[in-house]
Amino acid sequence: MTAAPPDDPDDLHDPAPAWAGTSKPKRGTRAGLDKRPADVAAMFDQVARRYDVTNAVLSGGMDRGWRKATAMALRLEPGLRVLDLAAGTATSSRAFATAGTDVTACDFSVGMLRAGQARLAGRPPESGSVRLVAGDGLRLPFPDASFDRVTISFGLRNVADVPRCLAELYRVTRPGGRLVVCEFSQPTWGPVRRVYLEYLMRALPAVARGVSSSADSYVYLAESIRAWPAQSDLAETLRDAGWTRVGWRNLTGGIVALHHGDREATNPGNPGNPATPGDPANSAPAAPAAPSAP
Repeated sequence: MTAAPPDDPDDLHDPAPAWAGTSKPKRGTRAGLDKRPADVAAMFDQVARRYDVTNAVLSGGMDRGWRKATAMALRLEPGLRVLDLAAGTATSSRAFATAGTDVTACDFSVGMLRAGQARLAGRPPESGSVRLVAGDGLRLPFPDASFDRVTISFGLRNVADVPRCLAELYRVTRPGGRLVVCEFSQPTWGPVRRVYLEYLMRALPAVARGVSSSADSYVYLAESIRAWPAQSDLAETLRDAGWTRVGWRNLTGGIVALHHGDREATNPGNPGNPATPGDPANSAPAAPAAPSAP
């Protein structure tokens, strides 16, 4: 399968965002833990230019390994349709496409998408395709059952309504499809957790000032990670949204966790019909979570 070029910047699908009609935040402001969509989108527009470089520096290069683990957890195959939500500059989208998949990279920061678009133009995926779409994770601009795989990396923490976002991802996933969430989480070993939290609140903003185009945005990053629920709590939220066979795998001692879930292929009580959230098909006891990685 040949790689498809990204859409022209003026042709990016850009539906009216959920915050249309509200006042636009001033440049230089950062989002708060209320996660107002306009503030979050504007914040990511500001950091788009150096976003990938900053992430590599702040993670000590571990972001590459996290992306590879996400791709493996998705169980990608040639020809699958993949939604990469909160795709940012489409770095992960490009990696997913190399499996021969057709990837839709969706984000509500047009600034991030345009930065990714420029990079894809110079370095398209070796196989598969990547299409860039501006869209809101709380009302995805796609029909029901559009994708075989859906994923969101380091973005679920930034949405204003996590259960609604997970329900939207469920809606656009075909029966039998799979979700993978890659997100910062809670380190499992106490001493590491204490050092990590100290790094988040003190060292991370200081390092960001040296490499980021908007260092204040990384204060929000630290705050949002500290406020994020533990692995087991997020797994329960996935189940409540209708996902089955939910589990997770800790990466880097739990600094990052990969959560996964499936959309039931059919409704056992009515064969041939897709299961939907709230159906008995999705109320069975969940499988135990995967054991933590070292």
